[in-house]
Amino acid sequence: MPHDREAAWALLCEYTDSLSLRRHALAVEAILRHSARETGEDEELWGCCGLLHDFDYERWPNAEEHTVAGGRILAEQGWPEELIRAIHSHNPANGLGVPMDTPLAKHLFAGDEISGFITGVALVRPSKSLHDLKAKSVSKKMKEKGFCAAVNREELRQGAELVGRDFAAHVDFCIQAMRGIAGELGLDGEAA
Repeated sequence: MPHDREAAWALLCEYTDSLSLRRHALAVEAILRHSARETGEDEELWGCCGLLHDFDYERWPNAEEHTVAGGRILAEQGWPEELIRAIHSHNPANGLGVPMDTPLAKHLFAGDEISGFITGVALVRPSKSLHDLKAKSVSKKMKEKGFCAAVNREELRQGAELVGRDFAAHVDFCIQAMRGIAGELGLDGEAA
């Protein structure tokens, strides 16, 4: 069985019906591919990790099962251990104790929640677009406790630190990565 983007997308679609969760996976994929290019890592592996990091979430949303069930499926299909470990590490509540100790794991953590927060900020703007979104606007929304209240702001900051960027530079990096697929994310302003 091939372990490439086509296979990752098929697996994501098999287990995930939600358009918003598929778009989240695409956003994280874009950020991880951008990160892999910047750091000289395996872009295909990192992109597949972005697509697959939450593929099991719809069926196993419970924190103790999320990534555990998916990890078993990925292992049975022969996906690389590095990818599976990174996916396990992004959900510490799964009880597996997999540390965030690889570049892929760190970048997955850094790109995961911030992609959703950036999406939220873009959607409340009049343009509903990533094309005119600035890191300053994201930072401003971070101060509004009621906005995307479930998102842990400290984890967003920790993600930037994990990959060696100050927060504004990290947000700008992620926005740039997501702009490349703004249409697929529904954030190109066309539907506004």
